[in-house]
Amino acid sequence: MINDFRKFITRGNVLDLAVGIVIGAAFTGVVQSFVNDVLMPPIGLLLGGVDFSELYLHLGRGTYPTRAAAVEAGAPIISYGLFINNVIAFLITAFAVFLIIKAYQRTRPPEAPPAIPEKQCAFCYSKIHLAAIRCPNCTSDLALA
Repeated sequence: MINDFRKFITRGNVLDLAVGIVIGAAFTGVVQSFVNDVLMPPIGLLLGGVDFSELYLHLGRGTYPTRAAAVEAGAPIISYGLFINNVIAFLITAFAVFLIIKAYQRTRPPEAPPAIPEKQCAFCYSKIHLAAIRCPNCTSDLALA
């Protein structure tokens, strides 16, 4: 059983998947930082000084000066600003993955078209389609062969 596990874990696909997950997690952190620290502050400034991470909808009674104060008090809130940040981070990540896949596909050789199943004509010995009932070269009836 241990040998089977060792074979499984050392196969190329498993190691590639593990590396992809680790790099993906690191990339997600970079994208989150880009969205929260670089992209959203200028957008918030253009929209009148809005800090998207502080946008929330309070569902209970009372008022709170910040989202953090509402969370600390245990108030029921909908943090739609954080949701907007996460949607933007997701879109950037998805676009980056799309670009990586497109670049990878350009490096791969084009796939060969599937081979047409062929047989040999019994009369003229030319190659013809497997489903042919008459040879296109010598017009022989292949059902007779």
